[in-house]
Amino acid sequence: MSLKGKTAVITGSNSGIGLGVAIELARAGADIVLNSFTDRDEDHALAARLAQDHGIEARYIAADMSKPGDCRALIERAGACDILVNNAGIQHVAPIDEFPAEKWDAIIAINLSSAFHTTAAALPKMRAAGWGRIVNIASAHGLTASPFKSAYVAAKHGIVGLTKTTALETAEQPITCNAICPGYVLTPLVEAQIPDTMKEYGMDRDGVIRNVMLARQPSKDFVTVEQLGGTAVFLCSDAAAQITGTTISVDGGWTAL
Repeated sequence: MSLKGKTAVITGSNSGIGLGVAIELARAGADIVLNSFTDRDEDHALAARLAQDHGIEARYIAADMSKPGDCRALIERAGACDILVNNAGIQHVAPIDEFPAEKWDAIIAINLSSAFHTTAAALPKMRAAGWGRIVNIASAHGLTASPFKSAYVAAKHGIVGLTKTTALETAEQPITCNAICPGYVLTPLVEAQIPDTMKEYGMDRDGVIRNVMLARQPSKDFVTVEQLGGTAVFLCSDAAAQITGTTISVDGGWTAL
């Protein structure tokens, strides 16, 4: 499947899952708009390297996904937006009665509301172009729950609901909207947590990964960003033209439990 001539905007994409998805979309021929809230030389250099490696056009646009105006401005500044990947997200862990209100507000804003604002801005462009793909990066926590993650679980469940509504509103148009629900993904952020977790539990690396981090993931193996990127590319393909309003779990069997 070639995505040549399509422009993909990926929020929260200067590292981790977002960057992995961007790389796979670029490999498939799509032009790329990277995004995060920073505006550093290395952010723009990352886009330049992506363009050089894959023979596509790539730009980096700074926008704070906690701000509705920034979310919508990102899509306008991108110009074209044939593919929208809503990936930006943050996390905080605490019991509900101790959960800081400002953390709740920030997680809902970045993990859920940003996807509403970018989608609202992107849909007119997709309708005008006669084609569109929206891929929302949800989570296994969009389908199930864990204690102490109230805001994250609420936001990811909300993303699944937004996905269904968007799909129904575009069902008779050549536009689809789906959610990918990853389990535990090995990102640089997760990798950095392993040494401290080893000390905390007195386990070796394999023990921490298998018995702590992947305790709820039956495969006992991390999801990779390349696998998530490949799933996103499939959802943008002609083969997935009648897949809309659904979730695809990439979670090693987590939600089968």
